[in-house]
Amino acid sequence: MQKNTQFPIYLIAIGAFALGMASYVTAGLIPMIESSFSVSISMAAQLVTAFTLAYGLGSPVFVALMPAEKQKMGLLIALGLFFLANACSALVTNFTWLIVFRALAGIGAGVYLAMGIAASASISGPGNQGRTIAVIMGGMASGVVLGVPLGLLLAQHFGWQSTFWLISLLGAVSFIGLALKLPTLPAGQVSSLAEKIAILGDTHVLTILIVSLLAAISSLGMYTFIAPLVTSPDFSINISLTSYLWSWGIGGVVGSFLIGPIVDRIKGSWLTLCIMVLLAVSLLSLPWLANINQWLLIVPIVLWGAVGWALQVPQNNELISARQKKGDGNLAVALNESALYLGSAIGAAAGGIMLSFEFPIWMLATVAGLVAVLGCIVQLLNINRVSHND
Repeated sequence: MQKNTQFPIYLIAIGAFALGMASYVTAGLIPMIESSFSVSISMAAQLVTAFTLAYGLGSPVFVALMPAEKQKMGLLIALGLFFLANACSALVTNFTWLIVFRALAGIGAGVYLAMGIAASASISGPGNQGRTIAVIMGGMASGVVLGVPLGLLLAQHFGWQSTFWLISLLGAVSFIGLALKLPTLPAGQVSSLAEKIAILGDTHVLTILIVSLLAAISSLGMYTFIAPLVTSPDFSINISLTSYLWSWGIGGVVGSFLIGPIVDRIKGSWLTLCIMVLLAVSLLSLPWLANINQWLLIVPIVLWGAVGWALQVPQNNELISARQKKGDGNLAVALNESALYLGSAIGAAAGGIMLSFEFPIWMLATVAGLVAVLGCIVQLLNINRVSHND
């Protein structure tokens, strides 16, 4: 990778850090916002819903509407919307407007990440796409692991608004840097909205999205229930929940960064299969190792975090390689992000239903592992189909 292309990629990663922070920190701010606006907890929780739905459902639509010949402008507009919406979130005194600005921040975040990944891949040069995508995903993972605790610490001392100010500041730094240093991006192929929607008719793309969906159902869905797992009376665990959460997050950061050089050396479809196998093994082993030793449980949790975050590097790389020449690589990435958010919601809902029927907590981990096994099967079928086509 040439040195003059590295700096813009790191600037994109700073924006991704802010995005990762914004995606997860609001849940921790809910008690403060509830008190500040005198609303119920359930109402305050809709801030997370607004951001998530706008991110997962709105961003592919806006990416599809972006002019193919204005890639840099589209990236900057999305990032500008993101940091301005976060600044407005810190300024509002009306709860309804806060929900509106969280939704706008979600749209900006989703469009920015999709276009940022595509932009970094286009300027990195041949053979370096995987490494650069890993930098972006690593930035996002770092925003979750490091940015969220920092944001909550700021909120405790200076109010919840300070967290949104920090996110906005990071976004603004990225915006100014990219406006000055990001080179003009090659124009994508001009195509109609109908032609862009036809991307879902691409069997290869659709299979990648299905694997991402199943991975999110198993990985992110199970993450929702990590607290009930480690505090369950079925296991003799005395280690704090925070230790396990940090283990998962640190694994995610390490996995995101380490996967980059590997992606550029191993065929993406086989690498995705290996990651899905490791994800299945880590989830299926959770209840078994929790029963044996509380310290051994850290091993599958670290592995789970590492492969769960690493997976999206080869997935996004495959999507860009498959669709970039057709001018809708950024749309493919946006659809992949939507699959992740949809999968997370499905996994959390399914787990909640299981617990409402009083299924044991170990069964959630087992079912999550089996969903990952299903993802392995789908990926094997994809590899077999591609090999026959070749």
